[in-house]
Formats: sequence, structure tokens, C-alpha cells
Amino acid sequence: MLSVPLLKNRPMKRLLIYMSVVSLFGIVGFSPAFAKQDGTLHIEKDNPKIITLEKAVANALLKNPTLSAHSLEKRVREARTLQSGLLPNPRLEVNVDDALGSGPFNGFDRSETTVQVGQLIELGGKRGARENANRIAERVADKTYESKRLDILTDVNKAFVEVLSSQNKVKLTEELIELGDKFFNAVGERVKAGKVAPIEQTKAGVTLSTFKIEMAHAKLELKQARRKLSSTWGNAEPQFVSVTGNFFKIYPVPLLESLQNKGVETPYLERWKSEQERRQAMVELERANGTPDVTIKGGYRRLDESNDNAVTFGISIPLQIFNRNQGAIAEAQHRLAKVQQERRAAELKINQNFLEAYQSLVLAHSQASTLQSEIVPAAQLAFDGVNEGYRFGKFGFLDVLDSQKTLFHTQELYLSALAEYHKAIAEVHRLTNGFKFYDRIPVSSKNMENDK
Repeated sequence: MLSVPLLKNRPMKRLLIYMSVVSLFGIVGFSPAFAKQDGTLHIEKDNPKIITLEKAVANALLKNPTLSAHSLEKRVREARTLQSGLLPNPRLEVNVDDALGSGPFNGFDRSETTVQVGQLIELGGKRGARENANRIAERVADKTYESKRLDILTDVNKAFVEVLSSQNKVKLTEELIELGDKFFNAVGERVKAGKVAPIEQTKAGVTLSTFKIEMAHAKLELKQARRKLSSTWGNAEPQFVSVTGNFFKIYPVPLLESLQNKGVETPYLERWKSEQERRQAMVELERANGTPDVTIKGGYRRLDESNDNAVTFGISIPLQIFNRNQGAIAEAQHRLAKVQQERRAAELKINQNFLEAYQSLVLAHSQASTLQSEIVPAAQLAFDGVNEGYRFGKFGFLDVLDSQKTLFHTQELYLSALAEYHKAIAEVHRLTNGFKFYDRIPVSSKNMENDK
């Protein structure tokens, strides 16, 4: 009888990812927490050739070049805020008049030397408006970073799922080859006994060869999946051999209403909210820039001819007759109106994406559950019956071959459905800011394997 590991009950643990500093993000069923109590990331070093999801996530968070670039952008915004709050530097002016000329103005005997210090005084709240705009820009950068972090985590999870699926596809094909080899030998025994024609062994050999071709394709897919996962932390070639995780656990799908409001908390929408606030702050800044500034000067003057001293002082104010910054104010107002519409469009798009992701999750869950509980066991049972019947001459070679192909195809569908199911979970998690809804719902024993 055929024994396929995909169909056996295996010890499984309910494993979740969470990370420190920023909001938690978990993809169901793969790995335990990987953050230390002090909030620092920790990569275990038990076996570098076999990685878990938490290791893959930690690698991506630490090494992903796109995420690193966004992190540097945050530092840029912080530096810009610091600069915007600094006072203008005073200006030192030294003027020497009536010197090094001709006639009586030859040399410095009749020269006048003036030393002045000037200070620009910003009016209209410019400095405060500038600081406020840049602080809000920092929040925009923070939300952009969090959004990209969620994207990267989702990419890692999906790539990890693909590797798990490919690994199981290779295992399935290995078992299929083993089965084909045993069947080839069994047919050979029946040929020797004169119970079947030699052509059946030839057909069995052809079938075995096709299984080996399937193996080549499965190994290629695994190689490509490993490269894709490794690229999420910037490595062109993977340094690991395999991944380990819970691939066969299926959880019930929560109600739509329990997840729908979680999308409001996502950094994708929070970023647009902050961007709108930044544009409003830019309007206020441009209005402040329409207020003229004052420059105050004070100093000392030396008159060499009479050997006298004097104090100088002055004030300068630009006359804003033509340019009152009206163009820049209008531009800032139009940009604010534009962002308001972009925010509304983003909200609609994100809500649409969430509904689509949820529907995909429901469909993937239904397909994976049905294949797991009904279709695959039925295909296995049918094959076992035909395979056993063939030994006693109740079924022909074509019957065995057909049931064999049906079982293999069904198991392929099962692996694909599981992969789509876990990817759908990752997408829903992304659009709910990593909300771990599987922590909060009762799990039916019908849909879960027994943990040991």
C-alpha cells in the first residue's frame, strides 16, 4: 500500500511571529517569537543550514536593502527637522571707506572703519511653522517605513511558503518515483510468472521515467524558490539548504466584521493622514513666509582723520509690494487639495484590496480544507484499492496508472491550495497591520491536527 506523508497526522505547533519596537506582525503557523525581552532582534544559531520563518524575517529586517534605504530616509527627515529649528546666524560686516585713494585720500589718514553685527529676525512664526512641517514629515517617513516593513514581511512570508511548498513537492515526487519503481518491479514479477504481457513492464518503465522528469521540474522550482527567499535579505544565492515550518495546519476563517475595522490602523492609511497634515502645515509655512522679516544692525565706526569714534545702528525691512509669496501659498493650497483626493482614493483602494484578500482567504481555506479532509483521502483510498486489486488480477495496468495519476494530481492540488491559503493569510495580515486574528478565535478539532 502507498503511504504518503502528506496525508499522515503530524505533531504541529501553533507558531506565531512577532517583532519588537513596532507593531506585531505574524503569519500563522510557522515559528515562535524571536524578540528578546529588551526588544532586540535575535537570530538563533542552532543550524544555519535549516532556517525557520523567524530567522528569515530577522534576516530581512536587518539586511533588506530597500528597508535600509527607508530607514536612512527617516534619519534624513530628523536631520532636516533639526536644521529647520535653528536660528539664523548673525552677520559681521567690516567696511573701510575713504582709503587707498588719490590726493588727500591716499593711505588711511582720512579713512572711516565701520564694524557692524546684523541679526535677521524672522517674523510671522516662520521658524515654528518650518519645524512643525518637518516634524510632520518625520511622521510621514515613519509611516512610509512601517508600510515598507509590512510589505517586506509579507514578501518574506510568501517566499517562505513557496519554499515549503516546493520542498513538499520534491518529497511527493520522490515518493512517486519510489512507488513507480516498486510497481515496475511488481509488473516484472508478474511478467516472469506469465500473468501479464511484457509490454506492461515497458509501460511501467515509461511511467517511471515521466516521474523522474517531474522530479527535475520540482527541484528547479525549489531552487528558484530558495533564491527568491534569499533575495529578501539581499543574498543572490541562498546560504541555507532547507526551511522548516508548519505547512499543513488549517485554521478557521474569522468573520469579516472582526477584521474590517483593523484596516483603519494600517500605516498605509496613517501615512496618507500624516501627508495631509504635512501639506496643511506647508500652507501655514508659506503664509508665514509672506510676512516680511526684519534685520537689525549695530556697530562701531572709527574716523581716523579726527580721531573720533561713533556708534552705528540700523534696521532693514523688505517692502513686499509685488511679491507677497502669493504664488507659493496658492501652490501649497492646491497640493493640499490634491493630497486630500489622493488620500480618499488610497482609502478606497486599500479597502478594495482588503475585501479581495479576504475573499481569496475564504476560497483558499475552503479548497485546502476540502482537499485535506475529503478529496485527498478519497484519492488515496481509491489508489490503495486499485493497487491491491492489481496484485490479485482484479484491475488492469491502466486502472493502476489512472489511479496513480489521479492521486498525484490531487496531492499537487493540495500543496498548491495550502500555499495559496498561507499566502492569503499573509496578505490579510498585511492589510490589518499584522493583526493576529488566529489568536482570538476558537479552533475546531475538525480543522486542526492534534498538537503533541
